[in-house]
Amino acid sequence: MSETSDTLFSKIIRREIPADIVYEDDLAIAFKDIHPQAPVHILVIPKQPIAKLSDAESQDHALMGHLLLTAKRVAEQAGLTNGYRVVINTGSDGGQTVYHLHLHILGGRQMSWPPG
Repeated sequence: MSETSDTLFSKIIRREIPADIVYEDDLAIAFKDIHPQAPVHILVIPKQPIAKLSDAESQDHALMGHLLLTAKRVAEQAGLTNGYRVVINTGSDGGQTVYHLHLHILGGRQMSWPPG
């Protein structure tokens, strides 16, 4: 998938395709992953399109902090009181398949290390 193409996530933001949305505000949206890798697997994405973490700039610092705090809020809402993992895959070697920055919240089971 091209880094400049209209992504699946852009279509979710515009409500062109359905998603199980669990949280939304002016800057971000969170929804359940359609191919969960844990009992709880939620994606948090910015509404502003940034292809990947390595494309974020210094002017994005407030948005990046907002995404992490949103992940915390969504994890609390999901009842992940025993802990959870937040993952950002960046680029092809990092396992990124959708080129719209997104945070994976994974929980509901013991996570192992190393992760990949």
